[in-house]
Amino acid sequence: MKINGKKYPTLAVFPNMMTVPDCFVASSNKIGKGHGEAKFYIGPKDEMYDFYGEEGFKAKCFMLKNDLISYMEAIKNEYLNPSQDYAQKNKLPQLWNERLKMINDLDDIIFFDIQDQNQISGVRGYINSKDLAYDIIRKISLPLVSYIYVEKIENQGKNMFYWKLFVDFEAIWQKQNDPLVFTYGKKKDELQKETKKEKKKKEEISYARDGQGKYREKLLEQCHYCPFTMISDERLLIASHIKPWAASNEREKTDPYNGYMLSPLYDKLFDRGFITFTSDRHIILSDFISSYTWKKIGLKNNTFIKNLPMDEKRKEYLKFHHKSVFKGSYEFED
Repeated sequence: MKINGKKYPTLAVFPNMMTVPDCFVASSNKIGKGHGEAKFYIGPKDEMYDFYGEEGFKAKCFMLKNDLISYMEAIKNEYLNPSQDYAQKNKLPQLWNERLKMINDLDDIIFFDIQDQNQISGVRGYINSKDLAYDIIRKISLPLVSYIYVEKIENQGKNMFYWKLFVDFEAIWQKQNDPLVFTYGKKKDELQKETKKEKKKKEEISYARDGQGKYREKLLEQCHYCPFTMISDERLLIASHIKPWAASNEREKTDPYNGYMLSPLYDKLFDRGFITFTSDRHIILSDFISSYTWKKIGLKNNTFIKNLPMDEKRKEYLKFHHKSVFKGSYEFED
């Protein structure tokens, strides 16, 4: 990865995406009851020790301010229109502003230490920390829809660990569309009074989430085939969003420039942030997928994708994908 123009070798990526649990977050963000706890389950002990060091380790970690700002922009819709019954649901819009301001006042690089909680018996690996950055994670994360990516890098012969918060956009969409809450916050009698125009707009947006309707039709006019496989059979193509549906406003959800037509494998790689594209049509691969698997898929880092649609509007959407979706530390040029 590159920090302030200097490159640091990537040694490994932690094999699990660490979902932030409800028991870990600040009281304002909780869904259940209780005061929360600072210890954090990150995976089986054998995987934890293989990555961070031997039992009893103390590891030097860091986050980047720009990453935290990107996370807050990505999670903004969930703060403003919560899909879950958070403890201080009505205060979340105000808290989003306060927390973004807090982050803007931080240093560009925020260091913190984590310690092995080996006093806890069993096979589950826990860590803890008394440092500010660790408390920031607990304060800004929304449970079950936030997770952490960790990369081990080398700095002057020593191991350091880069942490980055992400948003699980798929989890948010599923919670928003649970049969028990799929009423857009309105009572039954209010829903019956909706105009035909309102119902049509909601239907159009709903179809856009699944790559259907007018969104798909307009996207097919711009992207006739998958740029990787050159498949043009519409039955085998998925209308992918560049800026995820759950993070987009109503206009962006149905904007064909916020999309690509991709074959299923490449849609999955792009949607989950395992690949992204530069503004000059080169593909960037995530280290979260092994080099062996990339070889089997047949993709090489920085390959030029000649048939990838690219324009100024897609470049803007890709900036969001780079910062908030891609699972990696590649330094993109704006």
